[in-house]
Amino acid sequence: MDEQDRVAAFVAEHGLETDLAYRVLDLESEVGEVAKEVATSTDYGSDPDAAAIASDELGDALFALLALAETADVDAGDALAESLAKYERRLDASGDAGSGR
Repeated sequence: MDEQDRVAAFVAEHGLETDLAYRVLDLESEVGEVAKEVATSTDYGSDPDAAAIASDELGDALFALLALAETADVDAGDALAESLAKYERRLDASGDAGSGR
């Protein structure tokens, strides 16, 4: 059982099924909480070296992402593999992982 399967089982066991739009909004909210942690830990950018993220906040964002993947019927492992291959191609072609936009 992979992590996405664990999240799917938890969602099913606790009746937390919902629609795709809600999953996207939940992910946005959880990533926002991670950003807030970094903002406050750095005194809103005054001390970048102090950046910190609590593991439970990152876990909440990961849960939300995996729940979204499950709701969207996307295998998170396959999506990650595709993304890594894309970045590898970019690095090979230009030496930069960015999209160049």
